[in-house]
Amino acid sequence: MSPSPQALAHIEARRRLALATALATHRLWRQVDHGNLHQSWLGLAGNVLAVTMGGQLAAAQMTAPWLTGLLGADEDRPDADTVVPQAFTGVDGSGRPLAGVLMAPIWTALRLVTQGRPLVQAMAAGQGLLDAIVATAVADTGRAADAVAMTAKPTVTGYIRVVEAGACDRCIVLAGNEYHTDKAFLRHPRCHCGMEPVTREHRPKPASPKELVAQMSDAQKRKTFGEAGTKALAAGADLGQVVNARRGMQSATVFGRKLQVTSEGTTRRGFAGKRLRNKTPRLMPEEIFRIADDRAHA
Repeated sequence: MSPSPQALAHIEARRRLALATALATHRLWRQVDHGNLHQSWLGLAGNVLAVTMGGQLAAAQMTAPWLTGLLGADEDRPDADTVVPQAFTGVDGSGRPLAGVLMAPIWTALRLVTQGRPLVQAMAAGQGLLDAIVATAVADTGRAADAVAMTAKPTVTGYIRVVEAGACDRCIVLAGNEYHTDKAFLRHPRCHCGMEPVTREHRPKPASPKELVAQMSDAQKRKTFGEAGTKALAAGADLGQVVNARRGMQSATVFGRKLQVTSEGTTRRGFAGKRLRNKTPRLMPEEIFRIADDRAHA
């Protein structure tokens, strides 16, 4: 079977949510006082954080209805269908507190200004970075919630990567790949790819990389693979050789650390802090999957 309509609708809804959240923070960026960039952004940062976390919360809230509608409720383990959306908010896909990450756009703008770049150019660069940070944070949150929910369901053996035609070359070559539930989802900034669970009865088979390329127009191919790459593919070159699939692709736990942790929410009043009674670091979902002995342990 091909990707289910529910899975495609789920991915599209999350894509729209990510873009809508980025647009909302984009509007806040336009309110920055060009005469006092840093202090002005500090005054807006709280609202930007609230909007971004709202998008993350909405993304995580999509998971339970989608997965239950797709696979049905687990009558023997009703808790397996429960995802706590609030647990996924406030950090980016690498576990860094969003409050700090959202300062990067204004630092970028200030750096360019001090280098003598025009203010308009500096603000445009900061705006582009802000859009990428917010859209990626919302999408990563949704995928993390999906991964946790699938891992909690014993019937789910893994997931397949669902990619649409027009995606970047690095994603296209990964289209249709099946991964175990403990495999972190490879993604890049602004990635809109999604996943669909695999069970004994539910075995979706999305379009392969070759099929996706065949669906693309010549203009799309040139945009995605470049002129040389498009010519190479037309001459019969192997798609995997034309595209270095791993270049720039990262799982959600990277940046050279053996364990991805976050201090977000770990105070006494924080969501995680109420559960982490000792000084144990708070792990990201992907890191939990990697180091757990088995699914029950995860």
